[in-house]
Amino acid sequence: MIAIVDYQMGNLRSVQKAIEKVGHEALITSDPAELAAASRIILPGVGAFEDAMRELQRRELVEPLRAAIESGKPFLGICLGLQLLFDVSYEGGTFEGLGILPGKVVRFDLPPQYKVPHMGWNEAHIRLPAPVLSGIDEGTHFYFVHSYYVVPQDSSIVAIESDYGGPFCAAVWRENLFATQFHPEKSQANGLRLLKNFAEWH
Repeated sequence: MIAIVDYQMGNLRSVQKAIEKVGHEALITSDPAELAAASRIILPGVGAFEDAMRELQRRELVEPLRAAIESGKPFLGICLGLQLLFDVSYEGGTFEGLGILPGKVVRFDLPPQYKVPHMGWNEAHIRLPAPVLSGIDEGTHFYFVHSYYVVPQDSSIVAIESDYGGPFCAAVWRENLFATQFHPEKSQANGLRLLKNFAEWH
């Protein structure tokens, strides 16, 4: 069973429906025991970093998430669910993240012709042949909505790069962990392909 982490941030049902569409079952849960029992975990998210971390702590989900990743089970972060994996975010202050991946979350600092948030379809430049990208072509477009992006300390984990007034990290891959800045559940056929690959990733 795939567990989708419920911490009141993001459109959980749209992720669940996308997983069901590719032929798999997904449970929306905030129960640490259900997360521990799941075969794989999705951490979605839309909204503010500080609120998200506070909610994960309030629900006592921080340690179960770290434990799940350390156990080697497949783990997918989406949008804010990518950003939360890092050490620190500078969204509205300085806030500690889960500290699973070294690095920071920073705001786009761009010339006025670039609107922030970055919203819409953008091209993916694949840097690492991650299993969840199987069958997805270089230059595929995915759907983004974000004002902040991650800067990994170790650039060798950048799986996809995209460009908005300059290159930025659009996905990371390290062992059993894959996380995207874009929304696969809103990215039509290629997004569904990614979710199907994740659901079948061993």
